[in-house]
Amino acid sequence: MAVAPPVPSSFSGGAEAIALVVLLTEFAMLRAPLSRSQIRLYAFQSLAVSALAVFVAATQHIPELYILAAFSFTLKVVLVPGIVLRLLRDARVDLAGSNRLGVATMILIAIGISAFGFFVVGGLPVHSHSLPTAALGLAMAVVLVAFLLVILRSDVVSQAVGFFSLENGVSMASLVVASRLPLIVEVAFLFDLLVAVVVFGVLMRVHHGRTQTLSTEVLDRLKG
Repeated sequence: MAVAPPVPSSFSGGAEAIALVVLLTEFAMLRAPLSRSQIRLYAFQSLAVSALAVFVAATQHIPELYILAAFSFTLKVVLVPGIVLRLLRDARVDLAGSNRLGVATMILIAIGISAFGFFVVGGLPVHSHSLPTAALGLAMAVVLVAFLLVILRSDVVSQAVGFFSLENGVSMASLVVASRLPLIVEVAFLFDLLVAVVVFGVLMRVHHGRTQTLSTEVLDRLKG
């Protein structure tokens, strides 16, 4: 007699649903034609990651994650998108740079590497008391698609957003692997993101001031 598979708990289902939203938002960034749309999608994705931290804190009784979620919301949902939108408004550029491949091709590649990351990580002997292991596979898929965004979109804003969203994937993975990591260490990771925002902000200003565009195709001609 066949044994029925166990029914997923409401905690497991809720956590995986939020993680899936984070991944789908990454796909939307990959195909978004406007830089402002990418930034708003990053803010929404960061909100989902903050909500995941609150969800884990409430269901697994880890109060430190409430503080981490508050820091994450303030920095990644409010400050970072606000700074990048301000820089974008000053540059008076809204259309994202051209893609190195067609949109359909990029999405197909993204689906392929997402499946690769999900199933490879799912096969690892990693078990978590705070989140289902499937969330770790989804986090790896987010990281891989973020790398794809950096590689295949040829403008500074898309590459910056790809780098920032890569950090969201790492944050998801840390909630699975080390949700009880000391708060000071996790907050330090967030301030590393703030440093990256400053670096990309300077790059956007200097590059636009010299070329009057945010496209990186001009820099490709410098290859030897």
